[in-house]
Amino acid sequence: MTTAAPTVQLTDRAAYDTAVDQALAAYAEYEGGGDTTLADASYDALARGIAAYERAYPDHKRADTPTDKVGGGVAPTGDVAHTVPMLSLDNVFDATGLEKWDESLARRIGGPVTGGYAVEPKLDGAAIAARYRDGRLVQLIGRGDGARGEDLSHAIGTIVGLPARLPDGVTVEVRGEVLLTRAQFDKANEIRLAHKAKMFSNPRNGTAGTLRAKDRPYVIETTFFAYGAVGLDGVDFLSGESHEAVMAQVAALGVQTTGSSGVGLRVYSTPAEVQARVEEIQELRPELPFGIDGVVIKANDFAEQEAAGFATRHPHWAIAYKLAAVEAQTRLVSVEWNVGRTGIIAPRAVLEPVEVDGSVVTYATLHNPAFIRDSGLKIGDTVKVWKAGDIIPRIESPVTALRTGAETDIVLPEVCPQCGGDIDKSGERWECAGGVTGSCGLLPSLKYAVGRDQLDIEGLGVTYLEALVEAGFIDDLGDLFFLTREQLAQATGSEKRADSLLAQLDKARQQPLNRVFCALGIVRTGRTLSREIARHFGTMDEIRAATPEALAEVNKLPGANAPKIAAHIAVMGPVIDKLVEAGVNMDEPTADNSAAGGKPLEGKVVVVTGGMHGPLAGRNRNQMNELIESAGGKSSSSISKKTSILVAGEGAGSKLAKAEELGTEILSEQEFADLLGAHLS
Repeated sequence: MTTAAPTVQLTDRAAYDTAVDQALAAYAEYEGGGDTTLADASYDALARGIAAYERAYPDHKRADTPTDKVGGGVAPTGDVAHTVPMLSLDNVFDATGLEKWDESLARRIGGPVTGGYAVEPKLDGAAIAARYRDGRLVQLIGRGDGARGEDLSHAIGTIVGLPARLPDGVTVEVRGEVLLTRAQFDKANEIRLAHKAKMFSNPRNGTAGTLRAKDRPYVIETTFFAYGAVGLDGVDFLSGESHEAVMAQVAALGVQTTGSSGVGLRVYSTPAEVQARVEEIQELRPELPFGIDGVVIKANDFAEQEAAGFATRHPHWAIAYKLAAVEAQTRLVSVEWNVGRTGIIAPRAVLEPVEVDGSVVTYATLHNPAFIRDSGLKIGDTVKVWKAGDIIPRIESPVTALRTGAETDIVLPEVCPQCGGDIDKSGERWECAGGVTGSCGLLPSLKYAVGRDQLDIEGLGVTYLEALVEAGFIDDLGDLFFLTREQLAQATGSEKRADSLLAQLDKARQQPLNRVFCALGIVRTGRTLSREIARHFGTMDEIRAATPEALAEVNKLPGANAPKIAAHIAVMGPVIDKLVEAGVNMDEPTADNSAAGGKPLEGKVVVVTGGMHGPLAGRNRNQMNELIESAGGKSSSSISKKTSILVAGEGAGSKLAKAEELGTEILSEQEFADLLGAHLS
């Protein structure tokens, strides 16, 4: 697995000086919480190029070069001296680099590593030291230049994972990373938008800015994961002889550590096992609730760490294995305007193709017209594209320092790009004035409604839906169930296909309420939330009667979304009436527990991984989750100590390995089907 961008080749002293200046400026922008002119992978490639040039021409090496300094030599230093140096890590980018580091480590300690390799995530945030005296959190210090850092104590009380007090009056310094989870990042931008502040471009920059901010009229919550600890004030509290043991001691105090990060802290005996774990973490990365940009590998045994020693800015006994970049730079070619199934008018960026997080990206979301306006984005701009865990890449910001003068303004639409009607511009997101019941979103909403996870009307693809809409046979979802054989034959060009579709429509009438409700395409809902709503209320009548306050009580439903959901349900009233008239089921079925001996998954948390075959063949992830929940269980996407059962299908990977490590019950597809018994049907 190779993750590095090519090294920048510097051929003369002028190119070297330019590269050093560019790297220093980019790192200063990054540490200051602003937008950098270089993406991470580009910075890494530039830094490797600088280091290579300095090895070839040591007499040309500048005193301010970033290669020898923690924080690139430009991190905010502050006035607080560190207890012991707080260094950064050197990097490797592939298995060959890991092997060379291990060989170097073995030479330094006089033989192969015997105490194992500790493997944990390299979190994408800001490093801090948290000082506890007599059990009370009294000071937070940034990393700075490794010797001194700035006082960030004003952030105490806003960081999840750093308790205000520790048991037994403990005195200790805990070191780790502060970050914004994806949920915290979204919430932070909601808060900043409400206070008319500039939105954060990404969680990493948002973390840096949040930690340094003072006297804001609002609070932004961040999260901490410890990756180390040192003694403080001469107090010898730490007693472990390995990194793993000390982290267990810190976790026992109630401080959140990398061990509870979702990636975990694991110890392996060989570099080959470490490499396999790195590849597992690469696969796990999109499922994490926060960003990571690599994997940290350390000699686990403190005696071996001491024998290996330190370089100027990093320890010899630890290395950061950088993962594929989640951020890249490319050029904005044009902007497309699309209308979604709920009438939202969404801008989409057309990009010069660029590889981000292991895939080639040619399109990215531009959020909304307000983002275009506030960012000053132009056609032809160099832009930063961010993918970290997101299914749809997004534009982070334009790199204004790279403008040539040839860029042009993005023209915002004056009328709905699909129907030519008026646009409702009252909110941040523009909408077709026809709203959710207008013609604009009709075709996308119908395509969604007949999909496999909703009404599952096989054979009714977009071509036939277009023909039905163009012929005037369908104005909304309810009309589907009043189509005649003649109308279907006209649209599909075949009486045989018409008969098949009529049978599919009859089958769709019997779908459970959660699927019918999902087919309505209510804003801020999807498959999971539709199941929760249907099970909470039981009937469509109860859902329609629910107030926003009642909806807010539904499991997993954010209270802030309840008014919008209630309003959309009310708007869809005439469509629901049509569905009722057509005989579509409006009740959520309950299992006959007496016949099945109770719900077989009652109180169990179940994770499914790999492809399903045999008795579970053909079920996608949503359908498996539906099956689990109907049998009394709770579906989950990630393995943890709370997981009761892992269902391992074909191609099960890192989740299977983690389940084996945790001692989680593992069932094959056939074993799981046997456990479900009557619920399977």
